[in-house]
Amino acid sequence: MSDSAHSAQSTATVPPTKAQPAPGGATPAADRHVGVVGLAVMGENLALNIERNGFKIAVYNRTPTRTEDFLAERAAGKQIDGAFNVADFVAALAPPRRVLMMVKAGAPVDAVIAELLPYLQPGDILIDGGNSFFQDTERRSKELAAKGINFVGMGVSGGEEGALWGPSLMPGGQKVAYDHLEPMLTAIAAKTEAGPCVTYIGPGGSGHYVKMVHNGIEYGDMQLIAETYDIMRRALKMGADEMAQVFGEWNQSKLESYLIEITAAVLSYKDAQTGKPLVDLILDEAEQKGTGRWTAQNALELGVPIPTIDAAVWARQISALKEQRVEASKVLHGPGQDGQPALITPGELDKDRLLKALAAGLYVAKISSYAQGFALLRVASETYEWNLNLSEIARIWKGGCIIRAKLLDPIRQAFQDDPQLVNLLLAPSFTDAVNEGLDQLRHAIRVARAFGIPCPAFSASLDYIDSYREARLPANLIQGLRDFFGAHTYHRIDEPGTFHTVWEPPETAKSEPSHRQTWAEGAGEGERSPHPAHTPAAAEPKLTAPTDGSQQHPDAEEEGERSPESTKKAEY
Repeated sequence: MSDSAHSAQSTATVPPTKAQPAPGGATPAADRHVGVVGLAVMGENLALNIERNGFKIAVYNRTPTRTEDFLAERAAGKQIDGAFNVADFVAALAPPRRVLMMVKAGAPVDAVIAELLPYLQPGDILIDGGNSFFQDTERRSKELAAKGINFVGMGVSGGEEGALWGPSLMPGGQKVAYDHLEPMLTAIAAKTEAGPCVTYIGPGGSGHYVKMVHNGIEYGDMQLIAETYDIMRRALKMGADEMAQVFGEWNQSKLESYLIEITAAVLSYKDAQTGKPLVDLILDEAEQKGTGRWTAQNALELGVPIPTIDAAVWARQISALKEQRVEASKVLHGPGQDGQPALITPGELDKDRLLKALAAGLYVAKISSYAQGFALLRVASETYEWNLNLSEIARIWKGGCIIRAKLLDPIRQAFQDDPQLVNLLLAPSFTDAVNEGLDQLRHAIRVARAFGIPCPAFSASLDYIDSYREARLPANLIQGLRDFFGAHTYHRIDEPGTFHTVWEPPETAKSEPSHRQTWAEGAGEGERSPHPAHTPAAAEPKLTAPTDGSQQHPDAEEEGERSPESTKKAEY
């Protein structure tokens, strides 16, 4: 374990002294098991969940009317006390004080911590239940550890309903802090036949990191489903009701998942004003905010290919270019447009055949996407010294969270059978499933291409498998080109060592041993300065922390912001 990880793990656990007195000299009874700061819907629902499971709770919100309304309405008659200043709020909590912050990620988290700190004692526990950037969580954990305060960054998945009735929880931080929280977290988490959907993730920012990757996989899942819908709609001319029926049937198969289930529900809805399928009236601009993009960025930093998640991110980005796409559709032509026929035979467009190909292809593509996500978790665990238990992560995603799916059962089993498994595609059960369905995935993509239907996530999933199963890729030519123009050196397949060639004239080219540092270690090229990297003034904050769609509101499950510190510094 690194020194930083060890220091974060070893935060002081001295029992806190008695509560700070409230203004006026009165000391509230310190009998509340936990306090919740932030009473937006997620905060309210978690508070109600905690109280329903037998834990006395105190709540606080910066806006007093929000607290008053909650106490008078949803919390009426329950074991929930409200406080209207920070001193009273903290004084109401039994030691060690447990404070769950449910505020917007980024600077607001730092602001709330600053408000709370004067009233906290060594051994108290702060929990960030928002979608904070994992490196912000690492920073906060180290800063608070120096003050003797335990800090837990906890991913919460399941949206508003999950928060109320049982989310999937991904807490990371000091183990001693988790041990204090475990009875409460176990009680409020979703339950499956495999147990409560919560486990100790690891030290530092690991909990928020796992939640970030969860959201990245979620991006990929949704994009794959959307592309399946698009092929049904455009190639097979299926209506929303018929597609809803197909997705409903698929949800009784190995494709069973929450996202397939709600896809059938969304396709079934009718607009009250027009009677038309509501999905046909929704603008085709998909919002995104934070976590999927962070997953893609971190994967690039760690050198882990996650092309399905990358494709899902840029597909949302290009969907936002609505006006440009409308103009481009008038001048850029393709099959199925302006009378141009689709480049396909009648047999390839057979409806039953294509639907079977879409079902099988979607399953293989999902395996590919999950394999990418879990490969990223494995490398992050090694790089950041988190010791993640991938089998346990699959288990706690089985219920409560947005990506809960039947597929998680064999994923969990694969990592139980081989905790050192480097990629799910190498697990025998998944190797068989991919080999069985790969031709169906190719057929679905072939039909989409023939109609000019974009399918970036399907294609990326197939390309990942095809690249991973290829014993020899054309990277040898790339390395030759790099050595030609930049003397970057290369390795040979027939003898050890590092080589460089003087390539001109080519007929006399010869590999010469090179003492340059090998390119494979990345030394000397593309390295960052050890000094903090600042963004150009004109770029802040739009390019570093963009917000999309001022009239739209991000899902509470997905929203994430970096703090100003993390947007200015390139630390990973």
